[in-house]
Amino acid sequence: MLHEIVDFIVQTVGSLGYIGIFIMMFLESSFFPFPSEVVMVPAGYLAFKGEMSMSIAIICGVLGSLSGALFNYYLAVKFGRKFLIKYGKYFFINEETINKMEKFFKDHGNISTFSGRLIPAVRQYISFPAGLAKMNIFLFSLYTSLGAAIWVIILVLVGYFIGDNQLLIKEYLRVIIIAILIVLSIVAYLYYKNFKRKSLKV
Repeated sequence: MLHEIVDFIVQTVGSLGYIGIFIMMFLESSFFPFPSEVVMVPAGYLAFKGEMSMSIAIICGVLGSLSGALFNYYLAVKFGRKFLIKYGKYFFINEETINKMEKFFKDHGNISTFSGRLIPAVRQYISFPAGLAKMNIFLFSLYTSLGAAIWVIILVLVGYFIGDNQLLIKEYLRVIIIAILIVLSIVAYLYYKNFKRKSLKV
């Protein structure tokens, strides 16, 4: 059964092609909780089989992620917090989620739009507080693209080197996510220490 599901996903990504990757990653990065692993890992597997270009798949994945993030950003800029809370419930967004994302953004600053892209359940919504804070659009796009690129490349490489072995893919993804969280914790700690040192000098 699992193998049939995997085959179906791979065939779907293959049939939709690069446009499908862009659309699905747009959805994943916006308000629709579509798992990026379902898209980019099969794309890597198709690249391994020679049925898809790895570089183009990565570019489409990153552009889709950036477009979805910009959609959320401008949604927050144009309509504001009350709108997101009022209508977000119809798209799996509640007030608690908005509050958590605002706190995350406040605690980590603009760089959270980069680090947030690497954290499951955060990357879909980190664009909202950035939009509410009217973060510089160039920096937002830059940090979002960098974070999305790292995540997309990891998923594509997993699909490329592991193929369609779902058990190995799940295990490697679990290890990768834990490693990313550890690295982000170290970066956040160093950032905080540096910020505190500069504050004491002022």
